[in-house]
Amino acid sequence: MRTINNLLFFTLCLLTVACNNGIGDESEEEKQSLEDNFTVSGKISGAENLNIYVEGFSEKGVIKIADTKIDSKGEFTIKGNVPGLGIYNLRLGESQNKVIPLTLLPNDNVKINTSFDFFISKPNASGTKWTDVMNQYVEYLSIFTSKQKELMATQGQISEADMSLKYLELRKPLDDFAINQMKKEPENPFNIILQTSAIPITGFEGWDAGNIDILKTVAEAFNAKYKNSPMASNMVAQTAEIERAYKEFLASQAASKGMENLEAPEISLNTPEGKVLKLSSLRGKVVLIDFWASWCGPCRRENPNVIRLYNKFKDKGFTVYSVSLDDDLNAWKQAIQSDGLIWPNHVSDLLGWKTSMVQLYGFNSIPYTVLIDKNGKILGVGLRGQELEQKLSEVLP
Repeated sequence: MRTINNLLFFTLCLLTVACNNGIGDESEEEKQSLEDNFTVSGKISGAENLNIYVEGFSEKGVIKIADTKIDSKGEFTIKGNVPGLGIYNLRLGESQNKVIPLTLLPNDNVKINTSFDFFISKPNASGTKWTDVMNQYVEYLSIFTSKQKELMATQGQISEADMSLKYLELRKPLDDFAINQMKKEPENPFNIILQTSAIPITGFEGWDAGNIDILKTVAEAFNAKYKNSPMASNMVAQTAEIERAYKEFLASQAASKGMENLEAPEISLNTPEGKVLKLSSLRGKVVLIDFWASWCGPCRRENPNVIRLYNKFKDKGFTVYSVSLDDDLNAWKQAIQSDGLIWPNHVSDLLGWKTSMVQLYGFNSIPYTVLIDKNGKILGVGLRGQELEQKLSEVLP
């Protein structure tokens, strides 16, 4: 089974420029021959005569891309070359604490107008599509960092459980900003930084699985906006890895809770025509309980695969029992017709996320599946794609 270490590898790979555009691979001669394609300039009062650096990342560690000395008026201009979209640092002086993140693209011209004291919290950056988002993010981050230090000072005085809860409370404004911004503008380059608020770096326990859809949306937007970008490709790969690992987590949770081999809880809901259709009425068939909704993009994208498997195994005793989390009858009926969901078993209480199915089957994101055998016993949960096809091939040879 994949572990969170796999996710950390993908995350760290994504957050290093070396994984996506080869910084650190050039010789000194090659670096010198590269034409400048970005500028960072501005004024930082109180930072006169200090050095300022633009840095990148690679497997070799932090790499200097360009630097200059701030003049006696606090003004500076740095020019250098970046191979493509990625994460970079703007570091003030020799301290590792005076750093702000940049998501530079070739031809970016970034302006900074701040002071030494407010460099990391209010850089007042401008000049690109992502600088306004960066300004807001670092302000939230600065507040969180300050409060986190206060919390760490109480270590040993409160329980680890309370410490974890307080940590999450303190981080919530930062994460809420990041999530809302990604939803609002999926293609914004600064989402490379913001996505860390959606990645389950500490594990899946208590993690909001709805973040998978957000990460998918951002990855797809990057893939469309920044074609042929290794960074965009890495984001797609990372999101797929997270989704696979999350499904395995759900399966392990189901097994640990003893769901597998137990009888699936009864479902008795109305069809689009208003007739009651019970899950138990399908005994004698292997049934895929498919929780979905017309408004759920990932569900709609998965539907062609469910149709394919239905057609492949229906003559061997397989069927699908689709449970919709819609709250609009017409939208539900139209999606069934538009997607060609040809099996007859469609039910819903039209209560959306307020449906009792969420608690009954213990899920917090869709699409979500439960595969049951001919006797109504659970064979597996969260199965989709190749994993579902393999399981069906085992039980319906």
